[in-house]
Amino acid sequence: MRGVLGAGAAAALVLGLTSTPATGTVAANAQINSTGAAHQKSAAPTGGAPTGGGAPLQAAAPIAVAPYIYNGWGSPPSPTTVMNATGVKWFTLAFVLSNGYCNPQWDGGRPLVGGVDQRTVNTVRAAGGDIIPSFGGWSGNKLESSCGSADELAAAYQKVINAYGLKAIDIDIEAAAYDSPTVQQRTVDALKTVKAKNPGIKVFVTFGTAQNGPDGGLIRRAATAGLTVDSWTIMPFNFGGNGQNMGTLTVRAAEGLKNTVKSAYGYTDDQAYRHTGISSMNGITDVNETITVADFRTILAYAQQRHLARLTFWSVNRDRPCTGGGADTCSGVAQQPWDFTRVFAQYNG
Repeated sequence: MRGVLGAGAAAALVLGLTSTPATGTVAANAQINSTGAAHQKSAAPTGGAPTGGGAPLQAAAPIAVAPYIYNGWGSPPSPTTVMNATGVKWFTLAFVLSNGYCNPQWDGGRPLVGGVDQRTVNTVRAAGGDIIPSFGGWSGNKLESSCGSADELAAAYQKVINAYGLKAIDIDIEAAAYDSPTVQQRTVDALKTVKAKNPGIKVFVTFGTAQNGPDGGLIRRAATAGLTVDSWTIMPFNFGGNGQNMGTLTVRAAEGLKNTVKSAYGYTDDQAYRHTGISSMNGITDVNETITVADFRTILAYAQQRHLARLTFWSVNRDRPCTGGGADTCSGVAQQPWDFTRVFAQYNG
């Protein structure tokens, strides 16, 4: 789900969706290109009472709240510290990319097993939680364009699913690599195969948006092809919200998303809401919009009312007050550690 710093407003139309880069902090581009990554998803565990003054995470929707965590840069926090302080149980672990031809690796360079990312998975699971790997992001080589066919792409997704025994995956659509209709259709067809071969797996698709909602090209393509995803999730930031109330703008964009999904699939309003989601960004965005803890409360109230399938954000790396650290190590707004996570951890579906 996110663009790397500096991506800014450069990403316009992605997979037929009006989009800007989604997660991450741009200045990190140079830092992470050496790994090819950029940016910037057992039975579902139930939530418990968090320490540190946060509200308890409700058991109804623990997988819906899976904030992004990134090991590539941004001084990643200890997942157990965040879990103990907030009650959140799931994390979206970014990013799985291509290392050469159709070979999935973390950031296109770290192995699926035996490295820091597997240690993160093991740590979260040992604490009673789980992870959702995110494929894509803003920079680096995308499997969706590196793989030569839908079958090869499905096999690459499956390799990651098998490596961790996954319950869910996230496809984070950013950058020009996804503009090609061929890549779009390859992605849709590969996800159909994944859903067929892995009964019960959840598939989330995350992408940018305009203030009134996304363009519906990819959503209509998927509906026509018979692909149903568990959440079409917008990233409502980096879209010209400077000086405006980002909570209000997020609700407006989410309503546009609902209408697009409703039209494409013939859903009722309620069905459409339950197949959509929001992936925000906490603090100062890549284009200097300001998303506050109060905005997160506005977004939470909307999600609770509409029963969204997903409520997440980029990132827990940023969910700290700034103390002069590097890119994506803090939010840039006044807060206590993990304030943004605590708000979304209250979501009960």
